[in-house]
Amino acid sequence: LNLLRAHRITTYRRVVGQFGRVLAVWLAVMAVVTVAIFFFKAGDMVSRVWLLSWFVSGAALLIVYRLLLRFLVQRWTDLGRLKRRTVIVGGGRDAEVLIEQIVNGADKDIELLGLFDDRYDERSPDSVAGLAKLGKVSSLIEFARVTPVDLVIVSMPLSAEKRVLEMLTQLWVLPVDIRLSAHMSKLKFTNKAYSYVGDIAVFDMADRPISDWNLVFKWVFDKLVALTALILLSPVMLVTAIAIKLESKGPVFFTQNRHGFNNELIRIYKFRSMRTDMLDASAARLVTKDDPRVTKVGKIIRKTSIDELPQLFNVLKGELSIVGPRPHALQAKADNKLYYEAV
Repeated sequence: LNLLRAHRITTYRRVVGQFGRVLAVWLAVMAVVTVAIFFFKAGDMVSRVWLLSWFVSGAALLIVYRLLLRFLVQRWTDLGRLKRRTVIVGGGRDAEVLIEQIVNGADKDIELLGLFDDRYDERSPDSVAGLAKLGKVSSLIEFARVTPVDLVIVSMPLSAEKRVLEMLTQLWVLPVDIRLSAHMSKLKFTNKAYSYVGDIAVFDMADRPISDWNLVFKWVFDKLVALTALILLSPVMLVTAIAIKLESKGPVFFTQNRHGFNNELIRIYKFRSMRTDMLDASAARLVTKDDPRVTKVGKIIRKTSIDELPQLFNVLKGELSIVGPRPHALQAKADNKLYYEAV
């Protein structure tokens, strides 16, 4: 876990403190290599000078690699590309101190969007430390549906256990990082108990489904697989398009609004499998066996899922992912309940 933590984007902002850990790991690797050389009696093939030069050059490359990444991360942060869009939950003096520490902190990667607090009295003014109050915690759920949010920091004393749990119960539906601030806590834990937002100690309450370098790797994976699949399957897609056009008048593609990640509205592409005068853009009515709305070509491409291939363009646009749940049409239902309400 420590090795994985060493490759989180945030650690590159404090890369000097990572040199000792990186060099310790490299030393351990070299020790294993040295033991293996003597175990397999390969000492005559590898000299001590070669081992020493390998260790020194490897250590130098690792340090240069870390410094280069630190430069890139700092530059991207200054350009706003790595800013974490953050909301504060809570109020009072705790929230005021937290906001001031974030604003005056050395790391400028936090973009404060607003504050949410369930209290509506003198303890919860319209703004705290210059940050506007946007509503109650329940309204934060809707806010996060329309405004990208990366991080939620709950600013409440640990002693308010019941209130903290009530807040977290509402917030756990959000695909964001949730942290409980410990900046005002009188209780002291070991350093391993904390993570940090800038210089502020926090407790990790929930993590996004995918974040940091994993998000980069997934983005690259989706783009490469989608592009490769489109190239390899282009003959199938061309034949399908011709068959659709020859059988019935109308467009080759069918577009439909659906809810994507975090209920974001997206427009997906499919090969048209229904007659143009009987299309059901909202999918309010399920397709059944021998459905008169479906064309002959439509039956084949629906059965083989060829009609879904144009969604690879959605993957290239970043609206869908190769691996993950499929979005449902806006009016599609499960047991008389809309899918986006049931899921």
